[in-house]
Amino acid sequence: PQAVAEVFGKIIDSFPASSRPVGVTVPGIVRHGVVHSAANIDKSWIGEDADAIFTAALGREVHVVNDADAAGLAEAEYGAAKGRGGLVMVITLGTGIGSAMIWDGQLVPNSEMGHLELDGAVAEATTATSAREREGLTWEAWSERLTAYFRHLERLFSPDLFVIGGGVSKSWDKFGHLIKVETEMVPATLQNRAGIVGAALVAHRMAGIED
Repeated sequence: PQAVAEVFGKIIDSFPASSRPVGVTVPGIVRHGVVHSAANIDKSWIGEDADAIFTAALGREVHVVNDADAAGLAEAEYGAAKGRGGLVMVITLGTGIGSAMIWDGQLVPNSEMGHLELDGAVAEATTATSAREREGLTWEAWSERLTAYFRHLERLFSPDLFVIGGGVSKSWDKFGHLIKVETEMVPATLQNRAGIVGAALVAHRMAGIED
């Protein structure tokens, strides 16, 4: 965490001087700024107050949020889920599987649906974009796994809408039509930028900025 904070400080210094708050996403459970899991990052993050570490490194207010939650907030505010009521599940497909649950526009944080068990394995181990690339799966073969995963989510949560994000969402036309589920499913409008936009939105709201 400290090494990342140092690099983060250098990145921020490359932008015009500002005292505005900053939002940061982390691929792990985040409660009140403290990281509680590290499936795809170094285990030393667990138990660290990332808010405090980054705030000290930058000398200004920093708020840390789960990366998929940030993407979900962005899609609910500006993207594919804007104005949608009921239960929206934003699922990001990448190194792992991230998830955000939005109920009538309000985030239910740290849902971690990529860690559900599916056919005796953690879902993201066999169904994330990284699994498709690692195993050299065709779009058709990968979509069969995605269908099983999303049907599992349907059985558990009966959502009103699935929004599919992550970098692979830009290739939606190659696999979206191959996923066979009853729930409406659309690609993320903000694609891989959703997490960035969501992090900024979290910082904006936590700081009570009105403009």
